[in-house]
Amino acid sequence: MSFENKVVVVTGAAQGIGEAYARALATHGASVVVADLNEEAGAKVAASINEDGGKAIFVSCDVSSAESAQALVTHTVAEFGGIDHLVNNAAIYGAMEFNLLISVDWDYYKKFMSVNLDGALVMTRAVYPEIAKRGGGAIVNQSSTAAYLYSGFYGLAKAATNSLTQQLAHELGGQGIRVNAIAPGPTDTEATRTQAGDAAKDIVRNSLAIKRMGSVDDMVGALLYLLSDSASWVTGQVLAVDGGQTFRL
Repeated sequence: MSFENKVVVVTGAAQGIGEAYARALATHGASVVVADLNEEAGAKVAASINEDGGKAIFVSCDVSSAESAQALVTHTVAEFGGIDHLVNNAAIYGAMEFNLLISVDWDYYKKFMSVNLDGALVMTRAVYPEIAKRGGGAIVNQSSTAAYLYSGFYGLAKAATNSLTQQLAHELGGQGIRVNAIAPGPTDTEATRTQAGDAAKDIVRNSLAIKRMGSVDDMVGALLYLLSDSASWVTGQVLAVDGGQTFRL
């Protein structure tokens, strides 16, 4: 799958799955925008991609801010001439609080949702006109199998992301823009190790058909497919990459 002459914005790309997405896209020829609030880590990822022969820039971006999202678009267009694809991966996860919906601090809840749910819409609203100018492209939102399990406000945000994906697919389809989502199962990243700890072993043993944690590379194949022309008639879908964790009829 070649992404030569394509420009792809990846949010939350300073580490974890987002970093793997950015590196893979650059390897396949894309010019990549590494978007993140972690300036030090994000700049290192972009520099590493360039050192390896790819094309990347780092842009600091708060996905909950329409002004920040628009600034990213302006910077990207000035640097690369346009935008073809968007990957909405940014999320509050590794440092996420554990709490119940009925007791979580209200201000924290609103901040959490402004990133984990609204961030995908904020970025889409800022980016889609540029994708349309290029004749269409694709957007991939990062969901989670938490959408189908009891996962508190994290699961709520991901369930809403699935619905957002379906709604945007219909709103943007007429402009040649496809919108899909990837729902990873338990994936071996630093953030998941922080959140799940030793409990991850029980999840693998008790709920997965394939008895191992997912890897960031497992997610990359799904992303490349959904962004590629091979998925030209695929939109509004949520692809679970989860080792058989979830059953949906």
